[in-house]
Amino acid sequence: MGLTFVVAGFLILMVGVRPEIFQLDRSPVLGYVQIAVMLAGLAILCVGGYICLSGLWKGHSPSIAAELGMRIISTGYIIAVFAGLADIFGLGSHPYPEFVPYFGEWQARGVQIAEGFIAMGMLMMLPYSRHPFFHSRQAPPGDDHPD
Repeated sequence: MGLTFVVAGFLILMVGVRPEIFQLDRSPVLGYVQIAVMLAGLAILCVGGYICLSGLWKGHSPSIAAELGMRIISTGYIIAVFAGLADIFGLGSHPYPEFVPYFGEWQARGVQIAEGFIAMGMLMMLPYSRHPFFHSRQAPPGDDHPD
């Protein structure tokens, strides 16, 4: 189910970012509707990634890093919303009533930084502690003292 959300979220994100791929382009600029569709796709993608990664814990309680990763994912999404809709909220360089909302360079950088936070949070949710590579070596029987 989580992977279905991830794929659906990615497709919706792509419709918002590059509608010409799906023959849906109606404007030369990235406007409010496209930004809203892009952010909705990013939300669905985050939920799907969260479902997939929390399923890797299989009944074990998540580590502190995984708990923190969940919060960093949601924080990254909030940053993406405020960066993407900065003009609509009146925080951007093209406030809504005076100008047509425009997805500018600084907004794109803000969304990219937010996506970095989301990716970092998802990496933190991986169950590293359950992988044998991260366990310490056991001393052979009878070898009670270190060298």
